Amino acid sequence: MTAARERFLVTGALGCIGAWTVRTLVAQGVPVVAYDLAGDLKRLRLIMSDDDLAKVVFVKGDVTDLDSISRALDEHEITNLVHLAALQVPFARANPPLGAMVNVVGTVNIFEAAKTRAERIARVVYTSSMGMFDVADADGRDGVLHVDATAHPRTHYGVYKLANEGNARVYWLDDGLSSVGLRPMTVYGPGRDQGMTSGPTKAILAAVVGRPYRIAFGGRTVLQYAEDVARTLIAASRSSLTGARVFNLGGSLVGMDELVAAIEAAVPGARGLITYDPEPLPFPDSIDDSGLEVVGDVPVTPLDEAVRRTATVFRDRLTRGLLDPESHGLEAVVAGS
Repeated sequence: MTAARERFLVTGALGCIGAWTVRTLVAQGVPVVAYDLAGDLKRLRLIMSDDDLAKVVFVKGDVTDLDSISRALDEHEITNLVHLAALQVPFARANPPLGAMVNVVGTVNIFEAAKTRAERIARVVYTSSMGMFDVADADGRDGVLHVDATAHPRTHYGVYKLANEGNARVYWLDDGLSSVGLRPMTVYGPGRDQGMTSGPTKAILAAVVGRPYRIAFGGRTVLQYAEDVARTLIAASRSSLTGARVFNLGGSLVGMDELVAAIEAAVPGARGLITYDPEPLPFPDSIDDSGLEVVGDVPVTPLDEAVRRTATVFRDRLTRGLLDPESHGLEAVVAGS
């Protein structure tokens, strides 16, 4: 499929990874439909110009509505489907039935719509999550979480993501529908303002605006720059992979002390503002991402560069009066506190 004939639909396009996926496709001159139930374009406006936004087709739709998805795929003659719509850990915990509807039923609907359009859509690309694993799921011999590890989720969100991988496998076995699932860990960069691992990005924003911020976890984690994740998803969609493939997504294995140092290097005036809790995330920190190279280009932006780029975006928007820190995840400053 040449780029001139591609037409992408991205579900959850107004989220962080979705916004970066849309931005990347627009920069490549590829038609893209942004499918999302929300109407707030704040993350897209953070990383895209008004001229580029005008090139995006927006469809307000709900992944729990199979007819709505099917209609969008046909009306826009979609050839490539990237499914990112999901409720993150805190929202799934607060409302498990809604979480299951969006994260599981919504994903089943995506596969169901795609399987009857195999003449146009060769595969579904979707995000699974490292959040379906427990620390103890890492290999006891080398401490590494391998791609074929058995998952023991500790959250509803993790259970939903595990179910999605199982359903993807069944759609391949029963219907011959190929898919590629990518498991991110801690995604960061402009637009990452929700979820239990959004702390690193909020810390960069806090540094830029000159506020103290405490990241809610310590230890080490695999950090993945949002633009890198988007580019990998697009490469997976353009690949010739068949079957129900799932890959751990690599990145930079970083201690929170290293992250703080990178933030202070990018924003020298923030020295001493950013701290972190000592307790690590309840997930494995050493990830085996072997095999992912088969999807094509798998970029990994170095930590220092990614932090600098993120700070530059925030600083630029702040200088131009286009950034409200509270709308991008920071708590409001209380007078007299």
